[in-house]
Amino acid sequence: MTYIIGMVSQKGGVGKSTLARMMAREFVAGGLTTKIADLDTQQQTCTHWAGRRAEAGVTPELQVQSFATVKTALAEAPRFDALILDGKPNASDQTAEIAEAADLVVIPTGQTVDDLHPGVVLAHALRKKGVSSEKIAFAMFKTTGSERENAAARQYLTEAGYMVLDGDVGVSTAYGSASDAGKAITETSFRTLNQRASKLAQSMIDKMVELQERQVA
Repeated sequence: MTYIIGMVSQKGGVGKSTLARMMAREFVAGGLTTKIADLDTQQQTCTHWAGRRAEAGVTPELQVQSFATVKTALAEAPRFDALILDGKPNASDQTAEIAEAADLVVIPTGQTVDDLHPGVVLAHALRKKGVSSEKIAFAMFKTTGSERENAAARQYLTEAGYMVLDGDVGVSTAYGSASDAGKAITETSFRTLNQRASKLAQSMIDKMVELQERQVA
């Protein structure tokens, strides 16, 4: 059975592709064959990143491919243990397709209401289309390090009716430098930053496994 994660967002620049690359690296490092389906054919953020990774000789090697439609991307699922669907921002029809196909739908968000509100609006829209709230999860990204702000953001999302994944990714130039070099945010030069990102990755994996086990049961 293939694990399918959908990375979606209401707007760009919130960390969707960064989290897709992180999860691909963690899956492969854990022994799972994995592919990222880059569905943003204009930006191709993951595709270009994979090129930098290959040129730099970073291991493990990760498979990324650009797809024009969710349907063609899903045709690859049987060939892999995990498929990560990295969608376009603000693409309502495509986003709904991703959410329907995925075992877990991840919406990255920052701590401010300017980030939180659009994410909740997107989650509500997916629920109206029949996507279960149980498989929608928010990931805290570009956090400031303020425990008060982090707690307030998590409370906002919880009160809206959604799960917030454990861990968070803070603002750090080291994460950007890693990406520029074709590395995931669990592959920086700083152990503390890697561990912080790894906690979020593990939370995604645990939630996805839990959801699939429920379906089987």
